[in-house]
Formats: sequence, structure tokens, C-alpha cells
Amino acid sequence: MTTNPATAAALMLLLILQWPQSLAAHRSGVNGLSSTWEVLLNNSGVVAMHMALTHLNTVIFFDQTSSGRTGYILQRNSSCSRRGGDGGGSSEPKNDGYGAKSSSQVKSCWAHSMEYDVATNSLRPLTLKTDTWCSSSSFLRDGTLQQTGGYGSGIRKIRYFRPCGNGRCDWTESPAVLADGRWYSTSQILPDGGTEGGADRVFILGGLNVFTYEFVPKSHPNETAYELPFLRQTSQRRDKGNNLYPFIHLSSDGNLFIFANRDSILFDYRHNTVLRTFPRLPGSGARNYPSTGSTALLPLDHTNFFQRVEVMICGGAAAGAYRAALRGRYYQALSSCGRMVITDEKPEWIMEKMPGPRLMSDMLVLPTGNVLIINGATHGCAGWQKAINPALTPYLYHPNGKPRKRFSVLRASIIPRMYHSTALLLSDGRILVGGSNPYYRYNFSGYPYKTELRMEAFTPYYMRKFFDDKRPMNVAVVGGEEGIRYGEEFVVLFEMERRGRTELEFVASAAPFVTHSLSMHQRVLRLECRGVQRLGEVLMSAVVKAPPSPVVAPAGYYLLTVVNGGIPSKSEWVRFLV
Repeated sequence: MTTNPATAAALMLLLILQWPQSLAAHRSGVNGLSSTWEVLLNNSGVVAMHMALTHLNTVIFFDQTSSGRTGYILQRNSSCSRRGGDGGGSSEPKNDGYGAKSSSQVKSCWAHSMEYDVATNSLRPLTLKTDTWCSSSSFLRDGTLQQTGGYGSGIRKIRYFRPCGNGRCDWTESPAVLADGRWYSTSQILPDGGTEGGADRVFILGGLNVFTYEFVPKSHPNETAYELPFLRQTSQRRDKGNNLYPFIHLSSDGNLFIFANRDSILFDYRHNTVLRTFPRLPGSGARNYPSTGSTALLPLDHTNFFQRVEVMICGGAAAGAYRAALRGRYYQALSSCGRMVITDEKPEWIMEKMPGPRLMSDMLVLPTGNVLIINGATHGCAGWQKAINPALTPYLYHPNGKPRKRFSVLRASIIPRMYHSTALLLSDGRILVGGSNPYYRYNFSGYPYKTELRMEAFTPYYMRKFFDDKRPMNVAVVGGEEGIRYGEEFVVLFEMERRGRTELEFVASAAPFVTHSLSMHQRVLRLECRGVQRLGEVLMSAVVKAPPSPVVAPAGYYLLTVVNGGIPSKSEWVRFLV
């Protein structure tokens, strides 16, 4: 049997685009391959180990301060020291036994944090005073980014970045400090901070060899951290924990779903009580750092009063992967995902299989309700030079699709995004992708994977002009900037051509803080639409109802997107208030 040359060439192109995964059972549709990649910046100056989108459509990203020379030097009149040549010491710091390295606390003259303006595609350097290496953050209700923990000089620090729009804002540090040092911890904004007259309140959990949680701010000056035995029970010291950066999701009853290693609980943080222990996630291996899988809270929906809460966890490392990587052996990553409705009377994990193995990937819930899985590697674990074979091909997961047909494969990037890479959704519908550094220092000649300073945009197929005749355009939220109170009705104006049937949804998405494949406080809600009317040839008006309480949507800024039959608009910011 002979093969047509044109057919053979087309098949070869398809295989190249989908390398390195074997995708025989998971063919990509035309839509998947019509997604695009674009390099936005050839030099971002700083590795985007941590990244967050502000309500002013700027992106704050930062690295550790102990990495020495970066890609951007600060002005000479800035507050820094040039001792040691690079501000981080002239020699490689000593290892602390866990792959971490101590360093002098000389202020660095190299930028370790940047502000990226999406509209102008430009950068502005920011100044960090202490080390933010592997830290956590939460957005407060006024849009301020609260940043906690880190390493060395920064391990107990509390920092703030308040977006200003005039190019004059920078990092500040609080005189208050954390009760415990927190390195690889997770933050979660709490709903009780959204009460009228109340202060924002953030729950901070875990850290390397730290089995406690605490609140910022403290309820009283002498408040200490609280023990959580679950963290000690899930720790595997020989594997550097396998429970660091624990996953946290706020449930519909106001309690916290906490997942570490393979186990999970429902936790009442008000009374320091474990309310429920969930079934163990099936399979071997682990899902948290350094085995680094990823998680997402599937969209909450007004049709069940936002009460049904479903968690999804994908990827991770094989059992023993960390110890094997120390010896230069790289085990294949996990290819399984688990979904569980944590509000069910008898919850159980429903397992799915991805098109290929991966770890260190980011899971982003898109306005369409689908889940994008992007970045990562296929073998090894997280850590310096502990993974090989980049996962260049994003996956798109359709939660409501037919079983065994829920994954589609999208167009591959050519840039490896492995350890310390990040991705987040922008208001214009693109995905900003940055970071990746398998080395302690910046190494631009490393083989096979170098320090990566290029920033990319991944544009999903549905943002192509081809779909503009179905796309809601020029979205405006009436009163959105001033703030909309819980349970209030508000008006959304937009334009849409008179073509075909309309299937409108109104989606609110909390902007997460992203690091180490974890999108902290990522939350997507399908809001109730009370009515739509056409005001002109293209102008339309919808009455939408805000979430009922801060338990459903903690107070703060959200991206409001109008989705028509799976085609989303560009998003506008809305602020929910008590």
C-alpha cells in the first residue's frame, strides 16, 4: 500500500506540532491547531517565578533576590550595593541539604521584580528589599497584592504592592512579620474579611518543615501560628515533603478544602477543626512540590446557587522521583487527573487520563469553562535540573465533554517552560507565559535547557478574527469601577451582530497569583442573567446579578466576560463589595 505524498507531509507536520507526546488517541481538531504563539519580549529582565495580573492590566512578576545577576540592572541612584559584583555574593552559595542555598543579604543592584504593561508591551523595574524565593500572595479587596514569606531575609516578611497606574508605585514592607518562617507556603483570601467594616484576612499555610497556619493580619498582637497535624502526616521528608505549596480552595460553606501529597481534608479555620477527610486520590506518586501537579476549581454556577464545588487535580511525579533525580534518573510523570465534587454526601475521585504525562504545568480555568493545561515537563520532578523533556504542547480539557473525549491537544510552543515558569489569563483573552530556569543562577548557555527571559502570548483559537461575528464586543460594566454590592443587579452593555442564535453567559473570574504551577485563589463564576434586550442594531444590554456573598466570591476585583456560544469577549474589570 502506498501513501499519497501530500498526505504523508500533512501527517508529518501534525506529528511535529504535537511532539513530544504520543497522541494517537487524542487527535487535535482544527480549532486546537489554529491557536497561536507570539514572543512579546525577548528579554523580560527577570525570570517570572511568580506572576499576578492587577486590575490596572499590568502584570507584576518577580524572582528570588539571591540569584545574583539578572537581565536588567537598576539605575545607579537606586538604593543598592555593588559589593560582590552582583549583589548576591561572588561565589555559589552553600547548599542547605534540601537544594536551597544560603546567601549574603547584600542589596542587589539587579532587578528581581518587574511591572509589565500589557497595553504598551513595556517593562518597569521594581525593587525588592528581601528575598521572595518560593513565596505566596493574595489580592486584597482594594486590588493590593499582599506578598508573604520567601527565603533567608524574607522568610517572615509581609510585603505589599498597590497598583497605581502612574509608574511611581513599588514594593513596600510591613513592620509586622509572620509568626513562622514560610518558604513554599500557600495563601488564601478569606470570606470573613469581606464583612462590612472588617479588614482583609488572609490564611497562610505550610512551608518547608513548617506544619502550621496563621492569619495576616493577626487577630491580636500576640497571636501565634496554629498546628495542623495534617501537614505533618502528609510530609515525606526523604522526598523534600511532597506536600509543599499545598492546594487550597474555598468551599461553598466557607470552609477550606486542603490537598497535600495525595490526601485532602475540609478544614474549619475558625475553630481549628478538620470537618471531613476525603478519599485518597488513587494511584501512586504525589501531586505537590516537588512532585508538582496542578489544580483548578471548576466553575461555580448560579443554577445551583453556587453550592456545588468540584475540584480537579492533574499530573505530578512518580513515587521516588525526587530521590531518583538526585542520581540523574528521571521517572516519567503522571498522566492522570482526578475530579471530585467535594460537596457531595459521599464524594469520590473520578479519574481521567491526559494525552500524555506532565508535571509543573499551570491549570487555567478559561471564561468558556474549559481548563487550559500549559507549561511543564514529562519526566523528573521540580527543582534545579531535576526534570527533562519539556511539555511543549498545551492541553484543553472540556469538563462537560463525553468521557474519554474531554481532552484536545493545542498548538505547541518551541520554548521549554519548566521549573519556575508561569502562565495567566489576560483581560484581552490571551495567555501570558513566562519564566523557566532550571539553575540557581541565570545561565543563558545551559544545555539542554537555559534560563528563559522571553515572554510569550498564547492566543486560544476562539480569539481569532474569524469568530468576531459571534463575539460580544466593547463590553462595559455600568458602575463596575465604583463597586457592586453582593446580590445587587447591575447592567452590562456590549455590542453583537445579529447573526444566528445567541447563547449568552456572564462569567466573573478572580485574577490569581501564580507560582510553582499553583494559581492561588483562582475562582470562576457563572453569574445569573436576569434579562437581555437589544437597544440598537448591534448594542445590547443585560441585567446581571452579582454573587450573593463573599463566601461565593471574596471581595475584590474580577474579570467580567460575556461568552456567546463558547466565544468570549475581551474582559472588563468589576469590583464586588459588601
